[in-house]
Amino acid sequence: MTSADPFAAPADSAAVDRDAAPQFVLPLVVRIERDTPPARTDALETSARAVLTFLSDPRTADDGEWAELLRGWEDGRIRKVVRRARGAEWRRAESLPGITVAGRSAMVRVYPPVPLDGWPKELAKLQVSGTELADPDPSGPPDPSLPVLWLNPGLEMSAGKAMAQTGHAAQLAWWALPASARKAWQGSGFDLAVRTPEPAHWAELAGSDLPLVHDAGFTEIAPGSCTVVADHPALRAAR
Repeated sequence: MTSADPFAAPADSAAVDRDAAPQFVLPLVVRIERDTPPARTDALETSARAVLTFLSDPRTADDGEWAELLRGWEDGRIRKVVRRARGAEWRRAESLPGITVAGRSAMVRVYPPVPLDGWPKELAKLQVSGTELADPDPSGPPDPSLPVLWLNPGLEMSAGKAMAQTGHAAQLAWWALPASARKAWQGSGFDLAVRTPEPAHWAELAGSDLPLVHDAGFTEIAPGSCTVVADHPALRAAR
C-alpha cells in the first residue's frame, strides 16, 4: 500500500497474496515514428524516468485522482507494458490522462494503472511488438555521479521489454531510497543512465545488495530471470 507521503515506499506487504489481488498494469507508450525512431538507450532511460515521474506525481498521493489506482496496482503484481504509437495513434494516446516525458530523441507517455483486461480502446489497439530500436552512436561510460540501471548482458530483450525492465529497476531504487535522496533525484529531473556491463561486472552487481529485478516471465524471457540492477549513488554509499 502507498503512504500519504508521496516520497514513501509502500508498506511491507510480504504477507499479501499478490496473485489473489485484482491485477492492474501500468501502461507506457513510446512514440516511434517510421522515419525518426528514438535511440534505444534513450528510450530505455526515458521509460525509467517516466515511471519515476508518475510515482512522484502529487496525483498519486493522499486522495489524489490516481492514488486509488496506484494502491490497487501495488497490491497486485507490479506489471508494466510498453506499446508503440506513431502519427494519429500517438495523438490519440496523448489525449488520455497521463504524463509525457521527453528524452533526447525519445518520448514516452505513462498512464495511471488500468485493470489487466480493461485497457482503454485507444491504448488496447496499439502494438506491443515492433519496438526494435538501435543506438546509432555508442553511449560511452556513465557519469559516476549518476544513478545507473545496468542491463543483464546475458539476456536478449526487445526494446519494449527492456523499457519495462528499466522502469521496474527505477521503481525498486525509488522505494529503497530515503526521502531526502528521492527529493534530490526528483529535483534533477530524474537524471540516470542505462548501460550494459561486462559479464564480470554484472556478476558483481547482481551479487550485491543493490535492487535487482527478477522478471515474472510473462513475456520473452524465463521466469525468475535477473534483468536489471539499480545502482544509485545513495544506495552505493549505504553498502
